[in-house]
Amino acid sequence: MVTQEQRKRQLAREKFLRQQQRRTAARRKARVRNSVIASVLGVILVGSLALYTSGVMKDDDKANASSETSPSAAPTSKAPDPCDKAAPGKVKTETWKKEPAMSIDKSAKYTLDLATTCGKIDIALKASAAPHTVNSFDFLAGKGYFDHTKCHRLTTNGIYVLQCGDPTGSGSGGPGYTIPDENLKDKSLKSNVYPAGTVAMANTGQAHTGGSQFFLVYQDSQLPPSYTPFGTISQSGMKVLKKIAAAGESTGAGDGAPNATVVINKATVTKS
Repeated sequence: MVTQEQRKRQLAREKFLRQQQRRTAARRKARVRNSVIASVLGVILVGSLALYTSGVMKDDDKANASSETSPSAAPTSKAPDPCDKAAPGKVKTETWKKEPAMSIDKSAKYTLDLATTCGKIDIALKASAAPHTVNSFDFLAGKGYFDHTKCHRLTTNGIYVLQCGDPTGSGSGGPGYTIPDENLKDKSLKSNVYPAGTVAMANTGQAHTGGSQFFLVYQDSQLPPSYTPFGTISQSGMKVLKKIAAAGESTGAGDGAPNATVVINKATVTKS
């Protein structure tokens, strides 16, 4: 028979064993937990190192990229100049006080040949319809007034013209005299449109202020009938004019100096 004292010792031993089992289980759990934590920390540490390393490399790359001198993007270049170099010679600056005396035959046919750096532009002149204008051109061409002058203006928006005839190249030059407006009711001017191929006089916007500046229309242009139409460009001349227009103008706004270097090497008026 188990005595009371033996029973107490047995209970104490069982209690101790249970405590030991709990402690062992607790230590086992702790070891597992610590192992998991260590593994997680290891992953985190490795990941952090990887992120740090890659981050530093990227930052180094950025730093290197910023410190290195990289070639700047080349500026957008305009289309190649379709024209040749101008012939040697100087622009004449002579002016006259009054319109030249009438010397052309109004019933004859006249042509204006513009030998330009971009090609030859032939123009059939309207002597009978615009005698003062044709007479003035005959006079000025005979004096070499247009030779070596640059066509200073190209419009590519709204109206489509190449403007020439100013020795100063500024748009304000002239021969010193003015001529009357003519042929403003020309049959070609329909619905206030100057058709492609027309050659007309430029002016200040006031009546009878034409001088030496003129414009060549390369595409139908809506304009009031205020500019003397005095010639028509040949088909071959139109090809040259369209080549000039295709090169564009310098401002990008539709009205400026042509990108093509258009110089009139020689202007000749011929009677036929």
